[in-house]
Amino acid sequence: MTKPITECGSGSDSINRRHFLKTTTAIAAASALAGVNLPHVFAAEDNTIRLALIGCGGRGGGALANALSTPHGPVKVVALADVFEQRVKAVYDNVSSSHKDLVDVPKDRMFVGFDAYRKAIDCLRPGDIVMLCTPPAFRWVHFKYAIEKGVNCFMEKPVTVDGPTTRKMFQLADESVKKNLKVGVGLMCRHSEARAELYDRIKGGQIGDVVTLRAYRLHGPVAECFVPRNPGELTETLYQVKNFHSFLWASGGLFSDFYIHNIDECCWMTGSWPVKAEALGGRHYRGEMVDQNFDTYDVEYTFADGAKFFFQGRCMDGCTTRFASYAHGAKGAAIISANGHTPAKCKIWSGQDMTKSPIWSYGQRESNPYQTEWNDLLQAIRKDKAFNEVRRGAEASLISSLGRMAAHTGQAIIRDDVLNSDHEFAPDVDKLTNDGPAPVMPDKDGKYPIPQPGVKTKREY
Repeated sequence: MTKPITECGSGSDSINRRHFLKTTTAIAAASALAGVNLPHVFAAEDNTIRLALIGCGGRGGGALANALSTPHGPVKVVALADVFEQRVKAVYDNVSSSHKDLVDVPKDRMFVGFDAYRKAIDCLRPGDIVMLCTPPAFRWVHFKYAIEKGVNCFMEKPVTVDGPTTRKMFQLADESVKKNLKVGVGLMCRHSEARAELYDRIKGGQIGDVVTLRAYRLHGPVAECFVPRNPGELTETLYQVKNFHSFLWASGGLFSDFYIHNIDECCWMTGSWPVKAEALGGRHYRGEMVDQNFDTYDVEYTFADGAKFFFQGRCMDGCTTRFASYAHGAKGAAIISANGHTPAKCKIWSGQDMTKSPIWSYGQRESNPYQTEWNDLLQAIRKDKAFNEVRRGAEASLISSLGRMAAHTGQAIIRDDVLNSDHEFAPDVDKLTNDGPAPVMPDKDGKYPIPQPGVKTKREY
Protein backbone atom coordinates (compact mmCIF):
# COMPACT_ATOMS: atom_id res chain seq x y z
CA MET A 1 0.00 0.00 0.00
CA THR A 2 1.06 3.59 -0.45
CA LYS A 3 1.87 5.76 2.49
CA PRO A 4 -1.01 7.91 3.79
CA ILE A 5 -1.54 11.00 1.65
CA THR A 6 -3.79 13.99 1.58
CA GLU A 7 -6.01 14.73 -1.41
CA CYS A 8 -3.90 14.94 -4.55
CA GLY A 9 -3.26 18.48 -5.70
CA SER A 10 -3.37 20.01 -2.23
CA GLY A 11 0.22 21.19 -2.48
CA SER A 12 1.44 24.43 -4.03
CA ASP A 13 0.44 24.87 -7.66
CA SER A 14 2.70 27.84 -8.28
CA ILE A 15 5.34 28.14 -11.00
CA ASN A 16 7.41 31.05 -12.16
CA ARG A 17 5.26 32.85 -14.74
CA ARG A 18 8.29 33.93 -16.75
CA HIS A 19 8.42 30.32 -17.98
CA PHE A 20 4.92 30.39 -19.39
CA LEU A 21 4.43 30.43 -23.14
CA LYS A 22 1.42 31.93 -24.86
CA THR A 23 -1.43 29.52 -25.43
CA THR A 24 -0.76 27.39 -28.53
CA THR A 25 -4.10 25.68 -28.90
CA ALA A 26 -7.72 26.53 -28.24
CA ILE A 27 -8.77 25.40 -24.75
CA ALA A 28 -12.16 23.81 -24.19
CA ALA A 29 -14.27 25.06 -21.33
CA ALA A 30 -13.27 23.39 -18.09
CA SER A 31 -16.83 22.35 -17.38
CA ALA A 32 -16.86 20.18 -20.50
CA LEU A 33 -13.98 18.03 -19.33
CA ALA A 34 -16.12 16.09 -16.90
CA GLY A 35 -18.10 14.42 -19.64
CA VAL A 36 -15.96 14.61 -22.77
CA ASN A 37 -12.73 12.82 -23.52
CA LEU A 38 -10.38 15.52 -24.84
CA PRO A 39 -6.88 14.17 -24.39
CA HIS A 40 -5.33 17.00 -26.39
CA VAL A 41 -6.64 19.58 -23.92
CA PHE A 42 -4.04 20.41 -21.28
CA ALA A 43 -3.97 22.51 -18.14
CA ALA A 44 -6.75 24.81 -19.26
CA GLU A 45 -6.01 27.72 -16.94
CA ASP A 46 -2.32 28.11 -17.70
CA ASN A 47 -1.39 25.95 -20.71
CA THR A 48 1.05 23.94 -18.59
CA ILE A 49 1.40 20.22 -19.24
CA ARG A 50 1.79 18.40 -15.95
CA LEU A 51 4.04 15.35 -15.58
CA ALA A 52 3.89 12.41 -13.20
CA LEU A 53 6.89 10.07 -13.06
CA ILE A 54 6.27 6.45 -12.13
CA GLY A 55 9.57 4.65 -11.66
CA CYS A 56 12.32 6.84 -10.23
CA GLY A 57 15.36 4.82 -11.25
CA GLY A 58 18.16 6.04 -13.47
CA ARG A 59 16.21 5.95 -16.73
CA GLY A 60 13.17 7.55 -15.15
CA GLY A 61 15.25 10.39 -13.77
CA GLY A 62 16.95 10.86 -17.11
CA ALA A 63 13.65 10.92 -18.99
CA LEU A 64 12.26 13.48 -16.55
CA ALA A 65 15.26 15.75 -17.13
CA ASN A 66 14.61 15.52 -20.88
CA ALA A 67 10.90 16.25 -20.41
CA LEU A 68 11.67 19.35 -18.37
CA SER A 69 14.18 20.53 -20.99
CA THR A 70 11.77 20.56 -23.93
CA PRO A 71 11.31 23.79 -25.89
CA HIS A 72 7.61 22.94 -26.21
CA GLY A 73 6.68 23.90 -22.66
CA PRO A 74 5.54 25.04 -20.28
CA VAL A 75 5.71 21.76 -18.36
CA LYS A 76 6.14 20.89 -14.72
CA VAL A 77 6.39 17.71 -12.68
CA VAL A 78 3.70 17.36 -10.03
CA ALA A 79 3.98 13.77 -8.76
CA LEU A 80 6.62 11.07 -8.22
CA ALA A 81 6.06 7.38 -7.53
CA ASP A 82 8.21 4.31 -6.88
CA VAL A 83 8.30 1.28 -4.60
CA PHE A 84 11.49 2.64 -3.01
CA GLU A 85 11.21 5.87 -1.03
CA GLN A 86 14.90 6.70 -1.42
CA ARG A 87 14.57 6.71 -5.20
CA VAL A 88 11.68 9.16 -5.07
CA LYS A 89 13.74 11.47 -2.87
CA ALA A 90 16.80 11.15 -5.10
CA VAL A 91 14.90 12.16 -8.25
CA TYR A 92 13.21 15.01 -6.41
CA ASP A 93 16.56 16.33 -5.18
CA ASN A 94 18.11 16.07 -8.65
CA VAL A 95 15.37 17.85 -10.60
CA SER A 96 14.86 20.44 -7.86
CA SER A 97 18.50 21.33 -8.35
CA SER A 98 18.50 21.38 -12.15
CA HIS A 99 14.93 22.57 -12.91
CA LYS A 100 13.78 24.24 -9.71
CA ASP A 101 11.04 26.37 -11.26
CA LEU A 102 9.51 23.35 -13.02
CA VAL A 103 9.12 21.17 -9.93
CA ASP A 104 5.94 21.24 -7.85
CA VAL A 105 6.03 18.03 -5.84
CA PRO A 106 5.18 18.49 -2.16
CA LYS A 107 5.54 15.51 0.15
CA ASP A 108 1.90 14.56 -0.25
CA ARG A 109 2.52 13.97 -3.96
CA MET A 110 5.47 11.64 -3.40
CA PHE A 111 3.99 8.15 -3.46
CA VAL A 112 5.58 4.87 -2.40
CA GLY A 113 4.22 1.37 -2.99
CA PHE A 114 2.92 -0.98 -5.66
CA ASP A 115 -0.30 1.03 -5.94
CA ALA A 116 1.51 4.37 -6.02
CA TYR A 117 1.00 4.59 -9.79
CA ARG A 118 -2.73 5.18 -9.32
CA LYS A 119 -2.14 8.02 -6.89
CA ALA A 120 0.37 9.67 -9.23
CA ILE A 121 -1.87 9.38 -12.30
CA ASP A 122 -4.79 10.75 -10.28
CA CYS A 123 -2.79 13.98 -9.91
CA LEU A 124 -3.03 14.55 -13.66
CA ARG A 125 -5.70 16.01 -15.90
CA PRO A 126 -6.70 14.87 -19.38
CA GLY A 127 -3.91 15.91 -21.74
CA ASP A 128 -1.16 15.74 -19.16
CA ILE A 129 1.60 13.09 -19.36
CA VAL A 130 2.35 10.11 -17.17
CA MET A 131 5.86 8.71 -17.50
CA LEU A 132 5.95 4.92 -17.17
CA CYS A 133 9.55 4.11 -16.27
CA THR A 134 9.24 1.14 -13.93
CA PRO A 135 10.55 -2.32 -14.83
CA PRO A 136 8.71 -3.42 -18.01
CA ALA A 137 6.61 -6.09 -16.29
CA PHE A 138 4.36 -3.36 -14.91
CA ARG A 139 3.95 -1.52 -18.20
CA TRP A 140 0.57 -2.92 -19.26
CA VAL A 141 -0.88 -2.46 -15.76
CA HIS A 142 0.06 1.20 -15.57
CA PHE A 143 -0.81 1.94 -19.19
CA LYS A 144 -4.27 0.47 -18.75
CA TYR A 145 -5.01 2.86 -15.90
CA ALA A 146 -3.55 5.80 -17.83
CA ILE A 147 -5.92 5.07 -20.71
CA GLU A 148 -8.84 4.92 -18.30
CA LYS A 149 -7.89 8.37 -16.99
CA GLY A 150 -7.36 9.85 -20.47
CA VAL A 151 -3.76 10.97 -19.99
CA ASN A 152 -0.96 10.93 -22.54
CA CYS A 153 2.02 8.67 -21.88
CA PHE A 154 5.70 8.23 -22.26
CA MET A 155 6.80 4.67 -21.59
CA GLU A 156 10.27 3.24 -21.44
CA LYS A 157 11.30 0.23 -23.45
CA PRO A 158 10.78 -2.66 -23.59
CA VAL A 159 7.02 -2.47 -23.22
CA THR A 160 6.44 -6.23 -22.98
CA VAL A 161 8.48 -9.24 -21.85
CA ASP A 162 6.58 -12.23 -23.28
CA GLY A 163 3.79 -13.25 -25.67
CA PRO A 164 0.81 -12.79 -23.34
CA THR A 165 1.84 -9.29 -22.29
CA THR A 166 2.45 -8.39 -25.93
CA ARG A 167 -1.10 -9.40 -26.77
CA LYS A 168 -2.33 -7.19 -23.94
CA MET A 169 -0.23 -4.28 -25.15
CA PHE A 170 -1.48 -4.59 -28.73
CA GLN A 171 -5.03 -4.33 -27.41
CA LEU A 172 -4.19 -1.37 -25.20
CA ALA A 173 -2.45 0.31 -28.14
CA ASP A 174 -5.68 0.16 -30.13
CA GLU A 175 -7.65 1.57 -27.20
CA SER A 176 -5.23 4.45 -26.76
CA VAL A 177 -5.44 5.33 -30.47
CA LYS A 178 -9.24 5.39 -30.28
CA LYS A 179 -8.96 7.88 -27.41
CA ASN A 180 -6.53 10.05 -29.40
CA LEU A 181 -3.87 9.70 -26.73
CA LYS A 182 -0.33 10.68 -27.60
CA VAL A 183 2.11 7.99 -26.52
CA GLY A 184 5.88 7.93 -26.89
CA VAL A 185 8.02 4.82 -26.41
CA GLY A 186 11.65 5.11 -25.33
CA LEU A 187 13.17 3.69 -28.51
CA MET A 188 14.89 7.01 -29.02
CA CYS A 189 17.00 5.87 -31.99
CA ARG A 190 13.83 6.21 -34.08
CA HIS A 191 14.10 9.96 -33.43
CA SER A 192 17.65 10.25 -34.76
CA GLU A 193 17.83 12.53 -37.80
CA ALA A 194 20.94 10.72 -39.04
CA ARG A 195 19.25 7.32 -38.95
CA ALA A 196 16.12 8.78 -40.55
CA GLU A 197 18.15 10.08 -43.52
CA LEU A 198 19.97 6.75 -43.75
CA TYR A 199 16.63 4.95 -43.84
CA ASP A 200 15.42 7.20 -46.66
CA ARG A 201 18.59 6.52 -48.64
CA ILE A 202 18.33 2.77 -48.11
CA LYS A 203 14.67 2.76 -49.14
CA GLY A 204 15.69 4.84 -52.16
CA GLY A 205 17.97 2.01 -53.27
CA GLN A 206 21.36 3.51 -52.50
CA ILE A 207 22.78 0.19 -51.18
CA GLY A 208 20.42 -2.02 -53.19
CA ASP A 209 18.17 -4.65 -51.63
CA VAL A 210 19.15 -5.26 -48.01
CA VAL A 211 20.30 -8.86 -47.67
CA THR A 212 22.13 -8.85 -44.33
CA LEU A 213 22.15 -6.84 -41.12
CA ARG A 214 24.63 -7.14 -38.26
CA ALA A 215 24.54 -5.73 -34.74
CA TYR A 216 26.80 -6.07 -31.72
CA ARG A 217 26.54 -5.09 -28.08
CA LEU A 218 29.64 -6.51 -26.43
CA HIS A 219 30.81 -5.11 -23.10
CA GLY A 220 31.21 -5.97 -19.44
CA PRO A 221 28.33 -6.46 -16.99
CA VAL A 222 26.21 -3.34 -16.55
CA ALA A 223 23.30 -2.25 -14.39
CA GLU A 224 21.75 -5.13 -12.41
CA CYS A 225 22.20 -7.87 -15.01
CA PHE A 226 24.04 -10.22 -12.60
CA VAL A 227 23.17 -10.57 -8.89
CA PRO A 228 24.14 -12.76 -5.95
CA ARG A 229 21.69 -14.43 -3.58
CA ASN A 230 19.28 -12.18 -1.75
CA PRO A 231 21.10 -11.27 1.49
CA GLY A 232 17.77 -10.76 3.23
CA GLU A 233 17.75 -6.99 3.63
CA LEU A 234 14.76 -6.75 1.26
CA THR A 235 11.74 -8.97 0.77
CA GLU A 236 12.07 -11.33 -2.18
CA THR A 237 9.70 -9.27 -4.31
CA LEU A 238 11.47 -5.98 -3.63
CA TYR A 239 14.87 -7.61 -4.19
CA GLN A 240 13.79 -8.72 -7.65
CA VAL A 241 12.23 -5.37 -8.53
CA LYS A 242 15.38 -3.56 -7.44
CA ASN A 243 17.53 -5.90 -9.55
CA PHE A 244 15.03 -6.22 -12.38
CA HIS A 245 17.57 -6.80 -15.17
CA SER A 246 18.40 -10.12 -13.53
CA PHE A 247 14.87 -11.52 -13.70
CA LEU A 248 13.06 -12.46 -16.89
CA TRP A 249 9.60 -11.72 -15.49
CA ALA A 250 10.58 -8.17 -14.55
CA SER A 251 12.49 -7.04 -17.64
CA GLY A 252 12.88 -9.79 -20.19
CA GLY A 253 16.41 -9.99 -18.83
CA LEU A 254 19.44 -8.18 -20.15
CA PHE A 255 18.62 -9.40 -23.67
CA SER A 256 15.34 -7.51 -23.95
CA ASP A 257 16.34 -4.47 -21.94
CA PHE A 258 19.80 -3.88 -23.41
CA TYR A 259 19.59 -5.26 -26.93
CA ILE A 260 16.20 -3.96 -28.07
CA HIS A 261 17.72 -0.72 -29.44
CA ASN A 262 20.07 -2.46 -31.86
CA ILE A 263 17.34 -4.89 -32.85
CA ASP A 264 14.83 -2.11 -33.45
CA GLU A 265 17.13 0.13 -35.49
CA CYS A 266 18.16 -2.75 -37.75
CA CYS A 267 14.55 -3.78 -38.36
CA TRP A 268 13.69 -0.14 -39.10
CA MET A 269 16.13 -0.11 -42.00
CA THR A 270 14.26 -2.99 -43.67
CA GLY A 271 10.80 -1.62 -42.98
CA SER A 272 9.79 -5.03 -41.64
CA TRP A 273 10.15 -7.45 -38.74
CA PRO A 274 11.76 -10.91 -38.61
CA VAL A 275 9.50 -13.96 -38.73
CA LYS A 276 11.92 -16.52 -37.28
CA ALA A 277 14.94 -16.80 -35.00
CA GLU A 278 17.58 -19.40 -34.14
CA ALA A 279 20.12 -18.69 -31.44
CA LEU A 280 22.90 -19.81 -29.12
CA GLY A 281 23.72 -18.64 -25.63
CA GLY A 282 25.38 -19.67 -22.40
CA ARG A 283 26.48 -18.88 -18.85
CA HIS A 284 30.20 -18.66 -18.02
CA TYR A 285 32.33 -17.82 -14.97
CA ARG A 286 29.26 -17.07 -12.86
CA GLY A 287 30.71 -17.53 -9.39
CA GLU A 288 28.05 -16.59 -6.83
CA MET A 289 25.71 -14.92 -9.30
CA VAL A 290 22.24 -16.47 -9.38
CA ASP A 291 20.32 -14.33 -11.90
CA GLN A 292 18.43 -15.81 -14.89
CA ASN A 293 20.55 -14.30 -17.70
CA PHE A 294 23.02 -15.81 -20.10
CA ASP A 295 26.36 -14.04 -20.50
CA THR A 296 26.47 -14.49 -24.28
CA TYR A 297 23.84 -14.49 -27.01
CA ASP A 298 24.20 -15.11 -30.75
CA VAL A 299 21.01 -14.82 -32.79
CA GLU A 300 20.17 -15.33 -36.46
CA TYR A 301 16.93 -13.61 -37.37
CA THR A 302 15.21 -14.32 -40.70
CA PHE A 303 12.88 -11.91 -42.50
CA ALA A 304 9.98 -12.98 -44.74
CA ASP A 305 12.01 -12.23 -47.88
CA GLY A 306 14.91 -14.40 -46.68
CA ALA A 307 17.16 -11.54 -45.58
CA LYS A 308 19.18 -12.25 -42.45
CA PHE A 309 19.95 -10.25 -39.32
CA PHE A 310 22.79 -11.48 -37.10
CA PHE A 311 22.96 -10.18 -33.55
CA GLN A 312 25.68 -10.78 -30.96
CA GLY A 313 25.45 -9.77 -27.31
CA ARG A 314 27.94 -10.36 -24.52
CA CYS A 315 28.31 -9.12 -20.93
CA MET A 316 31.75 -10.31 -19.88
CA ASP A 317 34.77 -8.46 -18.55
CA GLY A 318 38.13 -8.75 -20.30
CA CYS A 319 36.73 -9.32 -23.80
CA THR A 320 36.73 -7.22 -26.96
CA THR A 321 34.06 -4.53 -26.81
CA ARG A 322 31.81 -3.46 -29.67
CA PHE A 323 28.53 -1.53 -29.83
CA ALA A 324 27.37 -1.00 -33.43
CA SER A 325 24.86 -1.90 -36.15
CA TYR A 326 25.37 -2.38 -39.91
CA ALA A 327 23.32 -2.97 -43.06
CA HIS A 328 24.54 -4.73 -46.20
CA GLY A 329 22.80 -4.50 -49.55
CA ALA A 330 23.37 -5.82 -53.05
CA LYS A 331 25.20 -2.62 -54.05
CA GLY A 332 26.72 -1.30 -50.83
CA ALA A 333 26.93 -1.22 -47.06
CA ALA A 334 26.02 1.19 -44.29
CA ILE A 335 26.71 2.02 -40.68
CA ILE A 336 23.46 2.38 -38.75
CA SER A 337 25.21 3.22 -35.49
CA ALA A 338 28.95 3.35 -35.05
CA ASN A 339 29.63 3.21 -31.33
CA GLY A 340 26.64 3.35 -29.04
CA HIS A 341 23.29 5.04 -29.40
CA THR A 342 24.43 8.60 -30.06
CA PRO A 343 25.89 10.05 -32.16
CA ALA A 344 25.00 7.45 -34.79
CA LYS A 345 27.66 8.56 -37.34
CA CYS A 346 25.72 6.97 -40.22
CA LYS A 347 27.65 6.32 -43.43
CA ILE A 348 27.20 4.54 -46.76
CA TRP A 349 29.76 2.75 -48.92
CA SER A 350 29.67 1.57 -52.51
CA GLY A 351 30.44 -2.12 -52.19
CA GLN A 352 31.21 -3.97 -48.95
CA ASP A 353 34.70 -2.65 -48.15
CA MET A 354 34.21 -0.25 -45.25
CA THR A 355 37.91 0.61 -45.12
CA LYS A 356 37.47 2.81 -48.21
CA SER A 357 36.03 6.31 -48.19
CA PRO A 358 32.24 6.37 -47.82
CA ILE A 359 30.09 7.83 -50.56
CA TRP A 360 27.83 9.49 -47.98
CA SER A 361 28.14 10.54 -44.36
CA TYR A 362 25.64 12.38 -42.22
CA GLY A 363 27.40 15.70 -42.12
CA GLN A 364 25.36 17.65 -39.62
CA ARG A 365 25.75 17.81 -35.88
CA GLU A 366 23.48 15.16 -34.40
CA SER A 367 20.94 16.15 -31.81
CA ASN A 368 20.45 14.04 -28.70
CA PRO A 369 17.72 11.48 -29.54
CA TYR A 370 16.80 11.18 -25.86
CA GLN A 371 15.80 14.84 -26.04
CA THR A 372 14.37 14.71 -29.54
CA GLU A 373 11.87 11.98 -28.63
CA TRP A 374 10.48 14.25 -25.94
CA ASN A 375 10.38 17.27 -28.21
CA ASP A 376 8.43 15.25 -30.78
CA LEU A 377 5.94 14.00 -28.19
CA LEU A 378 5.32 17.45 -26.71
CA GLN A 379 4.95 19.01 -30.14
CA ALA A 380 2.37 16.38 -31.10
CA ILE A 381 0.38 17.16 -27.97
CA ARG A 382 0.54 20.91 -28.54
CA LYS A 383 -0.57 20.58 -32.17
CA ASP A 384 -2.93 17.65 -31.59
CA LYS A 385 -1.16 15.49 -34.18
CA ALA A 386 -1.50 11.73 -34.29
CA PHE A 387 1.39 10.28 -32.30
CA ASN A 388 1.27 6.79 -30.88
CA GLU A 389 4.32 4.51 -30.81
CA VAL A 390 2.88 1.71 -28.68
CA ARG A 391 2.21 -0.91 -31.36
CA ARG A 392 5.66 -0.45 -32.86
CA GLY A 393 7.22 -0.58 -29.40
CA ALA A 394 5.33 -3.77 -28.61
CA GLU A 395 6.49 -5.34 -31.88
CA ALA A 396 10.12 -4.44 -31.13
CA SER A 397 9.69 -5.96 -27.67
CA LEU A 398 8.19 -9.11 -29.17
CA ILE A 399 11.05 -9.51 -31.66
CA SER A 400 13.49 -9.12 -28.80
CA SER A 401 11.64 -11.87 -26.94
CA LEU A 402 11.80 -13.97 -30.12
CA GLY A 403 15.61 -13.94 -30.17
CA ARG A 404 15.84 -14.44 -26.42
CA MET A 405 13.47 -17.40 -26.44
CA ALA A 406 15.36 -19.05 -29.30
CA ALA A 407 18.56 -18.86 -27.25
CA HIS A 408 16.97 -19.95 -23.99
CA THR A 409 15.18 -22.97 -25.47
CA GLY A 410 17.67 -23.99 -28.17
CA GLN A 411 14.86 -24.15 -30.71
CA ALA A 412 14.06 -22.43 -34.01
CA ILE A 413 11.23 -20.11 -32.99
CA ILE A 414 8.56 -18.52 -35.16
CA ARG A 415 7.36 -15.01 -34.27
CA ASP A 416 3.74 -16.05 -33.95
CA ASP A 417 4.69 -18.90 -31.63
CA VAL A 418 6.06 -16.36 -29.17
CA LEU A 419 3.06 -14.08 -29.56
CA ASN A 420 0.60 -16.93 -28.97
CA SER A 421 2.57 -18.56 -26.15
CA ASP A 422 0.72 -19.21 -22.90
CA HIS A 423 3.84 -18.66 -20.75
CA GLU A 424 3.16 -15.37 -19.02
CA PHE A 425 6.11 -14.76 -16.73
CA ALA A 426 4.16 -12.78 -14.10
CA PRO A 427 0.41 -13.32 -14.57
CA ASP A 428 -0.40 -11.66 -11.22
CA VAL A 429 1.96 -8.71 -11.53
CA ASP A 430 -0.96 -6.34 -10.91
CA LYS A 431 -1.47 -7.95 -7.49
CA LEU A 432 2.11 -7.85 -6.18
CA THR A 433 2.74 -6.66 -2.62
CA ASN A 434 5.92 -5.99 -0.70
CA ASP A 435 5.62 -9.12 1.41
CA GLY A 436 3.85 -11.44 -1.01
CA PRO A 437 5.52 -14.15 -3.09
CA ALA A 438 7.59 -13.00 -6.04
CA PRO A 439 6.82 -14.26 -9.57
CA VAL A 440 9.87 -16.54 -9.29
CA MET A 441 11.14 -17.89 -5.99
CA PRO A 442 14.62 -19.12 -5.08
CA ASP A 443 15.28 -22.72 -4.13
CA LYS A 444 16.73 -23.78 -0.79
CA ASP A 445 20.17 -22.67 -1.96
CA GLY A 446 18.96 -19.20 -2.96
CA LYS A 447 19.16 -19.93 -6.68
CA TYR A 448 16.54 -19.06 -9.30
CA PRO A 449 15.34 -21.17 -12.23
CA ILE A 450 17.46 -20.62 -15.34
CA PRO A 451 16.99 -21.46 -19.02
CA GLN A 452 18.15 -24.92 -20.09
CA PRO A 453 18.39 -25.11 -23.90
CA GLY A 454 17.40 -28.51 -25.25
CA VAL A 455 15.93 -29.53 -21.89
CA LYS A 456 13.22 -26.94 -21.46
CA THR A 457 12.12 -26.35 -25.04
CA LYS A 458 8.60 -24.93 -24.70
CA ARG A 459 9.22 -22.41 -21.92
CA GLU A 460 12.24 -20.31 -21.08
CA TYR A 461 12.44 -21.56 -17.49
